[in-house]
Amino acid sequence: MERFCLRWLIRPEEGGKKIQYFLRDHAISRKALRNLLNEGGAILLNGQAAHLRDTLSPGDELKLVFPVERMSENLVPEELPLEVLYEDEVLLVVNKPAGMSTIPSRDQRSGTLANALAGYFKKKSLRCGCHIVTRLDRYTSGICVVAKYRHIHHLFSTAADRIRVVREYEAFVEGIFRQEKGRVDAPIARKPDSIIERMVAEGGKTARTRFERIAVYPEFSHIRLWPETGRTHQIRVHMAYLGYPLVGDDLYGGSKNLLSRQALHCGKVSFKHPITDETIVVRAKLPDDMSELIASQEKAGNRLAGDGE
Repeated sequence: MERFCLRWLIRPEEGGKKIQYFLRDHAISRKALRNLLNEGGAILLNGQAAHLRDTLSPGDELKLVFPVERMSENLVPEELPLEVLYEDEVLLVVNKPAGMSTIPSRDQRSGTLANALAGYFKKKSLRCGCHIVTRLDRYTSGICVVAKYRHIHHLFSTAADRIRVVREYEAFVEGIFRQEKGRVDAPIARKPDSIIERMVAEGGKTARTRFERIAVYPEFSHIRLWPETGRTHQIRVHMAYLGYPLVGDDLYGGSKNLLSRQALHCGKVSFKHPITDETIVVRAKLPDDMSELIASQEKAGNRLAGDGE
């Protein structure tokens, strides 16, 4: 199987530029190049080995051949159900079920999304890694973006302004949510004496979340949210801070009477493809536990507000 490569056909305006500067302009650092060459990769100019100081001419083909990626020995491939929403040569987007951890931990070595991905790649004989771009809490369902190669994962962080990953969530919060739309801008920090829980606190990291109301029922409200930053437990903390903890989220004051897990689902992700610049939009419908709760409320005629009231 051919290794992961990047290719460029040099345009007239790029002629005369040295390879090292051309690659720097394409978010490939000298450190990344050193690692590439030390691990068996190659830089090819018109099919021949090239040096970083070589000069490019219009019409040249420049090719980076990346080393073969090997899955971590600590990550055991498992054949687990995996709902693939989008896939190409460098990316995989999946719908993670509630209850599945994203990556293994000291207390949970198997049954995670990463184990499932490793099993999927092994079954398809793909020589790639498992690089999670967008993680979700164990009991949050929905879309996770995965890079198959380290360089692609690197681009999501170094070219964040160009790629601009936008995540859209749906949640059920306790109580009658009064605001039709708004924005929370409240810093988040780790709660003292806890390795898990977070809280809104002065001196915490900047955290912003936009929201809009979808519908209101007697015991909960259905809302849509867009986190503008990526803090741990951000949506859960911000909703509790407003006085509307998520249904099922007993860590932040919610009750499990209606749902046994936090009612949070990442239902839409959009971004610019890191290689092609194509706009990618992926959707995942609400899982059964959340959709069935809405259906029961609608059947009983319990909607109090929403849908252009």
